[in-house]
Amino acid sequence: MSYYGFMDADRIPEHPDAQTITLQQVLEALVDPVRRSIVTQLCDAPIDIKCGAFDLPVSKSTATHHFRILREAGLIRQYYLGTSRMNALRSDEIDEIFPGLLDAIVSADRESARKGGVLPKAASAAG
Repeated sequence: MSYYGFMDADRIPEHPDAQTITLQQVLEALVDPVRRSIVTQLCDAPIDIKCGAFDLPVSKSTATHHFRILREAGLIRQYYLGTSRMNALRSDEIDEIFPGLLDAIVSADRESARKGGVLPKAASAAG
């Protein structure tokens, strides 16, 4: 669910049109566990999430890279709400193009987490 009440339309980054999204782009974006975690967190959230509110084991600059990859693949939509960059999962559009794909990916990601699968540690946390 998106909250577009006070969205700053002048600062919205470019997003691919749903008709140009390819399965190759989507699968390449979802191969990374951090990006799958972002998609799963968005799927589980009742509202859109600002970039800084995600639970991610990576630095802010690395997280920004992951958000860009997801946006360019057509999986998320980003917009500004005040000074916060918000993220919305384009689930309806993706489900229309690739029925059941997001559900399968999110279910597999949850199952992996349940079995103890972990995301890679941030480089700064490892040292």
